[in-house]
Amino acid sequence: MLPLSSGIEFGVAAELGIALVLGLGFGGALERAGFGGARKLTAVFYLYDMAVVKVMFTAIVTAMVGLFVLSAAGWMDLADLYIEPTNYAAQILGGLLFGAGFIVGGHCPGTSVVAMACGRKDGMVFALGMLAGVWAYAEFTPGIEAWIKAGSVGELTLPVLTGIGMGWWTLAFVAFLAFAGWGMGRLEKSFARLRPTPRAD
Repeated sequence: MLPLSSGIEFGVAAELGIALVLGLGFGGALERAGFGGARKLTAVFYLYDMAVVKVMFTAIVTAMVGLFVLSAAGWMDLADLYIEPTNYAAQILGGLLFGAGFIVGGHCPGTSVVAMACGRKDGMVFALGMLAGVWAYAEFTPGIEAWIKAGSVGELTLPVLTGIGMGWWTLAFVAFLAFAGWGMGRLEKSFARLRPTPRAD
């Protein structure tokens, strides 16, 4: 609920209501963008449709700019944000598993829920598999949490690692987003031949 919760006390019902509205809006936006379909999502691995990367990278940079502006204006203390402690081994392994699941299943957790809400069977199967994996992790691998905590190196951020202020990092990511958008556009043109021909049903 940040930055709202920094100055406003919300009850549980209000927080759940806001979360529901935000969730419905996010899910609706994903579906309108076509991200409820596995073909759209997996197209990024064939390089002929980079929409997923464009949207996610733009969202990350937009959030970064918003946080910097709110912090610079004194409306928000960045120290109030929770940062997941860094564990290189665990996060690299988790990223590889996530990526493999994305390629094989054609969804990520959020888009699988959107697909399921739209009645797509692949989304339902993916979501059930995801829940089964969460349950198995909780039930059969209690030692992993201890391993993750043991390998943690604390909360790391780019300003902490480099000594360069967040404002400069924000400008750098905005510039890189513009360059990456141009580069992805070139990729899409180069690999357009791989785009499937729409079926005439």
